[in-house]
Amino acid sequence: MNVLLINGSPHKDGCTAAALAEVARTLNEAGIETTLFHIGSAPVGGCVGCGGCAKAGKCVFGGPVAEVLPLAEKADGFVFGAPVHYATAAASMLGFLHRLSFSGGRYLRHKPAAVVASARRAGTTTALEAMEKVPQFFEMPLVSATYWPMVHGANNAPADVAKDEEGLQIMRNLGRNMAWMLRCIEAGKAAGIQPPQSETGARTNFIR
Repeated sequence: MNVLLINGSPHKDGCTAAALAEVARTLNEAGIETTLFHIGSAPVGGCVGCGGCAKAGKCVFGGPVAEVLPLAEKADGFVFGAPVHYATAAASMLGFLHRLSFSGGRYLRHKPAAVVASARRAGTTTALEAMEKVPQFFEMPLVSATYWPMVHGANNAPADVAKDEEGLQIMRNLGRNMAWMLRCIEAGKAAGIQPPQSETGARTNFIR
């Protein structure tokens, strides 16, 4: 089993990376393989609803959203991490998630997901709520921990995260819960339990 951890910070080795690394270490100790993917420092725009991905099978604007698809297809679970920018998740990460959901939602459905936020001071719960929208849309079981999954540190100062004992404890508990859920799903498959078949087709507009 493999968990794909996506670093949505412009800083490859910053506070968000430190939080994800703690989750990854815990998953590795539980026998779960991990893959870390950094979306990069270049701006990632949001989805423009062009529909090109329906024909191309990937986002036609390329970049990290297209590059991550082979990893997403093979992943059994996801951890989405982002820093707080202006009291919510970094804009590039939100754009990445929105474009990934449109172009690669088929690789997300029914796979466990977790979200992680890092901040110097505040805005973490808003960032977590913003990132949770994609897992909720694609029927991804949301993995929780023993508190809201966040760490704190000054801008691009992973050494500060190392001092956030409670934050790192939360990351470890998150990793353990992810490993537990993945094993439960694996055991269910072995017992012949299949994912539920969702109803489709109903689309109600609120303007008549």
